Amino acid sequence: MPSCHTDCIEKSVSNWFHKLGGFVGRNPWWFLLVPLFISAGLGAGFYFLEEREAHGIEDQFTPKDGPAKQERHFVKEHFPQNDSEFSRLRLYTEGTYGSFIAVSKSSDILSEKAFEEIIYLDGTVREMVGQKGKSYEKLCAMKSNRCFSNDLLDIVNGTASTIKKANLTFPYHISTSNTIFLGTELGGVVLNSSLIVSAKAVRLFYFLRENNKAENDDWLHGFTQVFSNLSDELNKRKIQVSYFTSNSREEEFKENSKSVIPLFSVTYFLAISFSIVSCLRLDCVRNKVWVAIFGALSAGLAVLSSFGLLLLCGMPFAMTVATAPFLILGIGVDDMFIMISCWQQTQVHDNVEDRMAATYKDAAVSITITTLTDALAFYIGLLTPFGSVQSFCMYTGTAVLFCYLYNITFFGAFLALNGSREKGNRHWLTCMKVPEPEDSPEKYNICCVGGAYDQETGKEEPMPINNFFKMYYGPFLTNTWTKVFVILLYAGYLGSSIYGCFQIQEGIDLKNLAADSSYVGSYYDNEDQYFSEYGPNVMVVVTDSKFQYWDKTARERLDTCLERFESLTLDGRSLVAKNMTLSWLNEYVKSGRVSNPNDKTIFMDSLPAFLQLSDFTQDVNISKQVIIASRMFIQTINVSTAVDEKNMLNKLRETANGCSEKLVVYHPAFIYFDQYAVIVSNTIQNIVVATLAMLVISLMLIPNPICSLWVTFAIASVIVGVAGFMALWDVNLDSVSMINLVICIGFSVDFSAHISYAFVSSKEVTANKKAVDAVYHLGYPIIQGAVSTILGVVVLSAAESYIFRTFFKIMFLVILFGAVHGIVFIPVFLTFFGICGGKVSDKKDDGRSNTLSQSGHRWVTQTTGDFNMKNMHELRAVAANSKVWSISSNQSSHYSSHSVNGKTNSVYENIEDCP
Repeated sequence: MPSCHTDCIEKSVSNWFHKLGGFVGRNPWWFLLVPLFISAGLGAGFYFLEEREAHGIEDQFTPKDGPAKQERHFVKEHFPQNDSEFSRLRLYTEGTYGSFIAVSKSSDILSEKAFEEIIYLDGTVREMVGQKGKSYEKLCAMKSNRCFSNDLLDIVNGTASTIKKANLTFPYHISTSNTIFLGTELGGVVLNSSLIVSAKAVRLFYFLRENNKAENDDWLHGFTQVFSNLSDELNKRKIQVSYFTSNSREEEFKENSKSVIPLFSVTYFLAISFSIVSCLRLDCVRNKVWVAIFGALSAGLAVLSSFGLLLLCGMPFAMTVATAPFLILGIGVDDMFIMISCWQQTQVHDNVEDRMAATYKDAAVSITITTLTDALAFYIGLLTPFGSVQSFCMYTGTAVLFCYLYNITFFGAFLALNGSREKGNRHWLTCMKVPEPEDSPEKYNICCVGGAYDQETGKEEPMPINNFFKMYYGPFLTNTWTKVFVILLYAGYLGSSIYGCFQIQEGIDLKNLAADSSYVGSYYDNEDQYFSEYGPNVMVVVTDSKFQYWDKTARERLDTCLERFESLTLDGRSLVAKNMTLSWLNEYVKSGRVSNPNDKTIFMDSLPAFLQLSDFTQDVNISKQVIIASRMFIQTINVSTAVDEKNMLNKLRETANGCSEKLVVYHPAFIYFDQYAVIVSNTIQNIVVATLAMLVISLMLIPNPICSLWVTFAIASVIVGVAGFMALWDVNLDSVSMINLVICIGFSVDFSAHISYAFVSSKEVTANKKAVDAVYHLGYPIIQGAVSTILGVVVLSAAESYIFRTFFKIMFLVILFGAVHGIVFIPVFLTFFGICGGKVSDKKDDGRSNTLSQSGHRWVTQTTGDFNMKNMHELRAVAANSKVWSISSNQSSHYSSHSVNGKTNSVYENIEDCP
């Protein structure tokens, strides 16, 4: 066996659990009832659930310390919004607004008939009154002492018949008084030179003042209700309409989380049903139906206790946490199957206390490894800057710990009580005493005869599928040609995964935060289709209060920087529109209002009058004849995908940092684009840190360092597979999928750790036999755990939410690949390295230690004489390959006699039993 320097921790854990198991076996009622009272007390925390719910999309799905938030703070401080002279271009937030997009069912939205429909909808919105009695006219943002109006409607003066006579030009239309940008109001435009021939869509906005939140929310709610009620009427008209408000994402996001609640009952029904079926036996005494039910109940109590505790502590409850109970159910049931499997390996004639001690000792390391790795993986997720990830990881990591605690207390206690019933040979349902089988196990049945066990081993009859793993699957897997096929299969898996990794797209589409059937989706679709030509109009802010605007050389340097922005390209396409940059400084110098722009006194004295008569009054922050900060605007174009948004943001910031002047670029959308800057690096950071942590845990608890490295290899392999195939399954790398990749680390350890530990602990003599023995003991529990976890999340595939469907997709990949690694790849790979085997220690009666070494498939003693072996399986292994050994066994007394050169001695199953 491995020496102390690799297995001393594992031995200590096993011995501690051996004592704990015996203690639970002696006092089951305490361990059954106390968790119930704890759960009831902590469950009171759900009273605060609504108060703790975190619905802020920005807080949950954008980096907490993102650069755009710092940029916004600077803009807010130096360029406060002015609702009396409203300018959408100059908002540092998205603003408070309602909007609709009208799409023509024919070829031209600018036809008189179609435009009449638009004017009708505009009038409906303006006349609409909220429940608080406020109309748009009383709440609207103001400009020039009247409500902010859409430029397109101003051009036609609210008369549809004049739309064709207006001779609109695009993107700028020059009216009698000013130049109007129509790029955000007209979409699907067909041009003849710059003259508009036709257009497909019109988008209108209705902005409100920011200082009336309650009344604004009321009016915006009425806005969505009006368009919802008009949907049937609009279908009969010449236009199709989609609508949206600044509150829509938050409202739909909140409703989205509620849609998953009914799925909980379906999930628990499936999980409990599967647990019962997989634990069902024909023996009416050793049937594990109630054990399976209490195993699922234990997971439910873990969720109740952990969530209640964190809610009491004030931890925000993000929408993503709603997926955690599905996951915890799978984890809890998985540990339950391991415990049941270990119970079935104990001697049926032992008392309950001894059986519980043996069960805990055998299961201790497996469930401890999986719990530590799962919990640690989740807690490492707290390092991410996304609120949704932090909330999920905190709740789920804590639930994993409670699941472990309740598994070794509450569930263990019931297992002991069930063991007492089995000991008394009582029926699983009625608890009435039933006859024992007389001669053969074929005579037991689920109705009236039970209590059969394997007469040779003294253990419970193995499940048929266990025999399948031992007699058929194990030998097939360790066949040479099968190994070759497994290697080729793994090569194909790895190649496909790596290919998929290069196809990963980054970032979350905001429309995915709403349900599929939400009105939000159609608005975003129309926006992407008709209004993606012109992207954000980005502020370029001069942050240096010492910049000398009156210095010609300084102005030229600034102009050079703006020209660099205009020259940016993305995949061969222009990123910033030329000749559309809006600069107060250039307009001031060209205006003729300053006689000598190179003289500081003249420049500063003439500036206030210019700003007062222009639209640039909000673009210059002046204090005591010093320009503290100022801003210009550049118009981005050809930004239609998430990749475009990421590259645009990176290029703009790189260009700003590369300028000789101190510049900052900002747009409210950058708050969401910031996720692209950190999502990959944070995901890699979490994976690396968690993988190293998993390696340390494996080294401590798996008594062979090389096999611990195989566990780490399995983590990396599963992560690569999940990342690759999630890209091929149209799942982006975002804060939602990041959660699942964190989960991936924990679950990829589970199966490989179970099988690696079983391989190392096996007393078989060859690597192939060790692999067969490992899959014999743990193949079925792994399949049970995998299927139960998939059943725990499969209902999420029917959810209307991208978040929950993504959770299902990645969990399905994690469990599938983790299980395949556990029962196919890892057992085969372990057989290639004899280093995962070991030496078998023996002990002479006089206390001297001897060693048996392997020579081919034979074990040869290095000494002669009498000795007591640590494990019966080792003795049988020696006997099977040596002519000088003979064995007889006595199951009831837990020892065997062996004969060496004709002399008989006693050999005990456990070294602790030796005299």
